[in-house]
Amino acid sequence: MTRVFGLLGKRWTGLIVAVLMHGPVHFADLRRAIPGISERMLSDRLTELGTAGLVVRQVDEGPPLRVSYRLTRAGSALEPSLAELGAWAEKYLGAEGGTCPEEFRR
Repeated sequence: MTRVFGLLGKRWTGLIVAVLMHGPVHFADLRRAIPGISERMLSDRLTELGTAGLVVRQVDEGPPLRVSYRLTRAGSALEPSLAELGAWAEKYLGAEGGTCPEEFRR
């Protein structure tokens, strides 16, 4: 679990994987899909995910030359886990992303 959260628990990483679940995405489109992430941070996180074997970088022949990213089989295998985490967050953290409702704190 430490290794999983060490990678996926970093800011932005889960969102990047979630966006890529829908298929390959060009870098610029990926950045637009995640408001607030800088190009540098996106690049760093994609490199980390690539090193971990979860994301593949593809160069689309141009012109213009464009780079896209897609999940590997290992990355795509995260979908059920991320869906469960999303359902858990909705139930226990609420729609606004606040704290756990009182009735679930017991």
